[in-house]
Amino acid sequence: MLKTEARAEVFWTAFKSLPKKEREAVVERLLKDREFVEDLIDTVVFEERAKEPSRSLDEYLAGRRAKKGC
Repeated sequence: MLKTEARAEVFWTAFKSLPKKEREAVVERLLKDREFVEDLIDTVVFEERAKEPSRSLDEYLAGRRAKKGC
């Protein structure tokens, strides 16, 4: 386990051990942090986009050239 993963596990374990009201307070505080929320949204979007089919840049450019030729 990497140092970063180990540290994340410690924080996650501590968070999960809090009573529900305290967990809610932590989440509320996180959601008030604009930078955190932006990072969270970026992560969710990235995860969703990773599921989409992809194509190479060459294929994309060839498709663009074909459309212009129509």
